[in-house]
Amino acid sequence: MHLFKYLLLLLPLTLPGQGLDLLIKGGHVIDSRNGLSEVLDIGVLDGRIARVETSISAENAERVIDASGLYVTPGLIDMHVHVFMGHDPAYIANGPTSVMPDGFTFRSGVTTVVDAGSSGWRNIRQFKEQTIDQAKTRVLAFLNIVGNGMTSRFEEQDVADMNPTMTAHCITRMYPEILVGIKAAHYWGDFTQVDRAVEAGKMADVPVMVDFGEHDPPNSIESLFMEHLRPGDMFTHTYSYGPKQRETIVDEEGKLKPFILPAQERGIVFDLGHGGGAFSWRQAVPATEQGFVADVFSTDLHTQSMNRGMKDLTNVLSKMMALGITLEDAIHRATWAPAQVIDREELGHLSIGAEADIAIFGLREGDFGFLDVRGKRVSGSQKLETELTLRAGRVVWDLNGLAAEDYSND
Repeated sequence: MHLFKYLLLLLPLTLPGQGLDLLIKGGHVIDSRNGLSEVLDIGVLDGRIARVETSISAENAERVIDASGLYVTPGLIDMHVHVFMGHDPAYIANGPTSVMPDGFTFRSGVTTVVDAGSSGWRNIRQFKEQTIDQAKTRVLAFLNIVGNGMTSRFEEQDVADMNPTMTAHCITRMYPEILVGIKAAHYWGDFTQVDRAVEAGKMADVPVMVDFGEHDPPNSIESLFMEHLRPGDMFTHTYSYGPKQRETIVDEEGKLKPFILPAQERGIVFDLGHGGGAFSWRQAVPATEQGFVADVFSTDLHTQSMNRGMKDLTNVLSKMMALGITLEDAIHRATWAPAQVIDREELGHLSIGAEADIAIFGLREGDFGFLDVRGKRVSGSQKLETELTLRAGRVVWDLNGLAAEDYSND
């Protein structure tokens, strides 16, 4: 048994007779950081995990949730979303393609999101005041290397607005508690945008996420992985298929390219980043069959993805489970794995003292269909459904009233 697991079970923050604000009983706990995949009780006090034990008495608990037959996990971390919603005639930055986070997070077990470069150093202040400060969801962000962020594809080509110094200073001097990395995306040219982002990443000591599409002809992803990015930097839209503008990880004969696994071993982080046009079964199926799986499972949430094949993060996890990924592994790639990638290791686990961001899922059995971005279907026999979500110990989503008292005329 993992040493940390022993510490977790033996060092509660409360004594057996002390009260708890909330007690989750009988759920199957999955927590990859602490090596947990078994039935346990979880006690919450003052918004934090207070006890994790095989059996905790309900006698002194203010509220008890019966999670028998359900799965209890850390709140999910969606490492790729766009939530800089606004009313400018723009694309993502303060535009209608972005969404307000609280409307789409808690119902899918997500308690933390990372906005993937919607804003740059010129408009991060507006994004913070308008969205981040208003949300109950924890909102972190990658800062776009383009100062104006994702205003439109046209503005994203402005090399003069790709300022590594201002980008790095914004991260280190203005909002280090919010900004976790740098984003390079949608560039039509060579490696200039990527190199400027990496330069800023070195200055600020943060990772870079690259959306490497839309080059005509496509730039070499082998060169990207082995020559331009550093270990810890991210390649998003891993399973995208658009060979005329984006080199794919699987070739036209269905073979995983020989440099993909070495790149992953080198430390390049592969982000699923489903989106509205960036997840294809013709990439995901053969890649998985040949032993390659994206390091982080994320949605690329926005209005053009949520009503199509992506839907939400639980659906993304379920569709990867249809390819043979275990439930434990799927949860890991949406909790502890992204927490490590963005260097926020206080998140993504259920350790004693951690903020009580918790998700409770049902695992439905049946005949389900999962779509890619081209409407192609893969069948699966299991599907996750979010029953309840806690954010800092408070119930923020309760599908069937697990945390509620029964109605009475009294």
